[in-house]
Amino acid sequence: MVGITNRGAPLSENVHLVAPEGLAPGNGYSHVAWGTGRTIAVSGQVAFDEKGELVGPGDPEAQARQVFENLGRALAAAGATFADVLKLTFYVTDRDQLPALRVARDAVIDTERPPASTAMVVAGLFRPDVLVEVDALAVVPADAPAGTTGTTGAAAATSTATAATSEGSSA
Repeated sequence: MVGITNRGAPLSENVHLVAPEGLAPGNGYSHVAWGTGRTIAVSGQVAFDEKGELVGPGDPEAQARQVFENLGRALAAAGATFADVLKLTFYVTDRDQLPALRVARDAVIDTERPPASTAMVVAGLFRPDVLVEVDALAVVPADAPAGTTGTTGAAAATSTATAATSEGSSA
């Protein structure tokens, strides 16, 4: 494993193990991934455009593409890219929506070093017309600059509280 040193020294890159010894390879995911640096947690993203309107009502492919566009924007706001993602969690209302999510995911990740992943079929999301939701966990070097878009501090808290009361919660 290139880039790893002993005794707590930092990793030079995030590490993805698709199939550790004794485990079968996953279908587009790594069984384990790790890194050191600044951790970025991206809340579950759904298929809303920048105006808060649902993209692709009833269309899991369109919703999946928009979800990954939104994830990309959120990661960029924190100074990260899909290459920095260690973990994705999929929430779908029907397992038949998973292939659409995998296609959208594979369009943006390195399929040779995929993130760890969990997929869950849920009874429903926060709105009945939302079919898929994805959250992400990423790690960038500690000295990597943060993104320059979005709101911070009190403005972010106010924005989040307003969104939660007007739209419901996606968590």
